Amino acid sequence: MMGTGRQLAINWPLRWVESHVTAKRLIDDGLIGELREVHFYNGNRGPLWHGADKQEVTAQEVEHLKPDAWWYKKASGGGALLDYLGYGATLGTWYMNGKSPIEVTCTVDEAPEIEVDQHAIAVLRYNNGLSRMETRWGTFTDPWKYQPQPTCGFTFIGSDGTILSPDYATHLSVQTRACPEIHQVAVDALPSGERNGIEYMLSCLARGEPVGGPLDPALCLTAQRIVDTAAQSALEKRTLKLLP
Repeated sequence: MMGTGRQLAINWPLRWVESHVTAKRLIDDGLIGELREVHFYNGNRGPLWHGADKQEVTAQEVEHLKPDAWWYKKASGGGALLDYLGYGATLGTWYMNGKSPIEVTCTVDEAPEIEVDQHAIAVLRYNNGLSRMETRWGTFTDPWKYQPQPTCGFTFIGSDGTILSPDYATHLSVQTRACPEIHQVAVDALPSGERNGIEYMLSCLARGEPVGGPLDPALCLTAQRIVDTAAQSALEKRTLKLLP
């Protein structure tokens, strides 16, 4: 933090998913040309379907827990939008090299018996294209166990190709002008010093370097502005310029 002699890092678990890190390398290497669109779909069956260490509970237990669970209370910050959009907005800003969208349009489902959203879709307009960020409680399966359809993860559209990067995948699906047929690219193993947030933070401190990418508070602030604008857009039911 400026003036404190200390570093602040904001850790996003998806930053350490090998498929998404490999996608960043391929984009930075210019494999798909200019990155124009980042599409994100993510979520799970619902926050009450699994306890500590992803231990599963029954549907009956889920319904029993819902009335008192903060996840389902608007005043406590519940809802699928606030649960998952930060991941897409933060890594999306990383992929876009810090670029901010011009405006955001977001809509959410409105189940009469639940006061928070369980499904949200935000469209981000940049000066070179549209990106979509979709969050969902109610996927058919949890992505860390069985990938649902639609696939949880990222899709990237560039001027010269596309990349599909599912959560926890061992391979990316790639198209390029040189090879338009979809082909598989194996993911990179995370290097020593960048296998998780703690290891990365300690490596940065040892080198005397600031943290970067999705852990950088400045980048995270841009992402938080996207989340805040999306939430306000859904509330007002209209397109909004990116909030300051």
